[in-house]
Amino acid sequence: MPRSVNSVASRNRRKKILKQAKGYFGRRKNVYTVAKNAVEKAMLYAYRDRKNNKRNFRSLWIQRINAGVRLYGMSYSQFMGKVKANNIELNRKVLADLAMNNPKAFKAIVDKIK
Repeated sequence: MPRSVNSVASRNRRKKILKQAKGYFGRRKNVYTVAKNAVEKAMLYAYRDRKNNKRNFRSLWIQRINAGVRLYGMSYSQFMGKVKANNIELNRKVLADLAMNNPKAFKAIVDKIK
C-alpha cells in the first residue's frame, strides 16, 4: 500500500503561519521554517505583554492619582487608605481619570475624605 500524505492539511498549516508572518522583514515573511520561529516568538511576546500592559496601566493610574493628591497636601498612600476607610468604591482607573480630566470632582472626593 502506498504511503498517504495529507498534503492539503500540511499546506494549510504552512499557509496559516506565513499569513501570520505577513509584514515581517526578509526571510521571516516567506521562508516557512524562519517564519514559524518568528511567529512563535511573536506569540510569546504578545501573551507576556498582555499581562505587562495591565501592570503598566495600574502604575500610570497610581502616578496620576499621586500627582492629583499632592496638590492638596496628601500622599498617595494616605489618600488610598482614607478612600478605603470611607467606603468610597472608585477604582484607580476612575480616580486617575477624575484627577486628570475633572479636577473639581476630584477635589470634592479629597474634601470628603479630609
